[in-house]
Amino acid sequence: MSKLRLAIVGAGPAGIYAADILLKHERSFDVSIDLFDHLPAPYGLVRYGVAPDHPRIKGIITALRDVLDRGDIRIFGNVRFGTDLTLDDLKHHYNAVIFATGAVRDADLGIPGIDLPGSYGAAEFVSWYDGHPDYPREWPLDAQSVAVIGNGNVALDVARILAKHPEDLLPTEIPANVYEGLTASPVTDVHVFGRRGPMQVKFTPLELRELGELRDVDMIVHDEDFDYDEASRAAIESNKQILVIDRVFTQWRQRETGRASRRLHLHFFAKPTEVVAGPDGRVAAFRYERTEPDGAGGVRGTGEFREVEVQAVYRAVGYFGSPLDGIPFDERHGVIPNHEGQVLGDDDRIVPGVYATGWIKRGPVGLIGHTKSDAMETIEHLVRDQASWWSPASPSEESIVALLDERGVRYTDLDGWHALDAHEIALGEPEGRARIKVVPRDEMVRVSRGE
Repeated sequence: MSKLRLAIVGAGPAGIYAADILLKHERSFDVSIDLFDHLPAPYGLVRYGVAPDHPRIKGIITALRDVLDRGDIRIFGNVRFGTDLTLDDLKHHYNAVIFATGAVRDADLGIPGIDLPGSYGAAEFVSWYDGHPDYPREWPLDAQSVAVIGNGNVALDVARILAKHPEDLLPTEIPANVYEGLTASPVTDVHVFGRRGPMQVKFTPLELRELGELRDVDMIVHDEDFDYDEASRAAIESNKQILVIDRVFTQWRQRETGRASRRLHLHFFAKPTEVVAGPDGRVAAFRYERTEPDGAGGVRGTGEFREVEVQAVYRAVGYFGSPLDGIPFDERHGVIPNHEGQVLGDDDRIVPGVYATGWIKRGPVGLIGHTKSDAMETIEHLVRDQASWWSPASPSEESIVALLDERGVRYTDLDGWHALDAHEIALGEPEGRARIKVVPRDEMVRVSRGE
């Protein structure tokens, strides 16, 4: 029986699902899988991209943990592709590689003033409040009024974390430095802006409903946004999720407001046009053009411009992938060019032995469920492509360990993750919290390696 030595770069859901699907696949060869990640801990965006007050979504970690804890996948954390480990190294030790590196950068928003001091990418803010080791420990929270641009779940997460009273986050795994930063924030008003109408939003009913449950926060919506066109009415009738969203908004419109110390405003039909600078050169206002339905499922400008005074702006208009050393990259879409997971070179020819899955394959769309079907498609091709796999000179499982040791890479393994996991849970126990996340990379590595 022939053997496949497979490397997977990226230990988030996409990489772990790909490994699991291959191990369960009907195949005519034996499999040995090594999972690499630049972070010392696994789970990717589930650990570092989901708001700490979302324990239900964090439940995905339980399923991922079950896969890793079977012991048939080796994991190497704190290993950077391109420096600690190169494409040539992978070809020397493996038959193929799957890249599952996700999309963690903020997509651009090309409007005047978007780069002013006080204007931020939502992905960076999420990484800060989730305790990502590669981001600064402090975040400038000095605005009373904040604009969040976007109508997806990330926009709602950012708005909720900004508007929520920090003590209500204490039962979660929020890092101590984040709690302190949020406690010092003078915020009173958070404004969320979406280009289209309330029935065209990209967030889920669950996220929206949770927003309305914030303590001492008024939900402000505007009647002018709820004069539905035919397309919106049809969406309510045909789509159960949109029906629920409409019901949530209807309840909010009937609520009394004016008693809470903080307000969360939702503005629809608002196309961003400019972030306005004040005399000090910092963010002073957000300007938008009022839009209206165009009758074809989109919106058009009305020529009416409005301005809201804010001192900070967060753009939550999507994530974007990052290029990888020696791997083709589509700069326009932020993905690895591919055909159903088979990576394509400059001439659109399939690059033997190189595959992609998850957001780096298809862009940052879809939920966790899509990641599974995505991985399945990639694995089907990998299995069928046996004739074009690489022929590694040194495929033994020991050889990659020897290489990392020789280079002085302080990698972490599955036992190390268990040690870090137990350490974080123990840190949280005296305070009645789920865990307290270790943030500095060196400390994560030290605890994981028992140093």
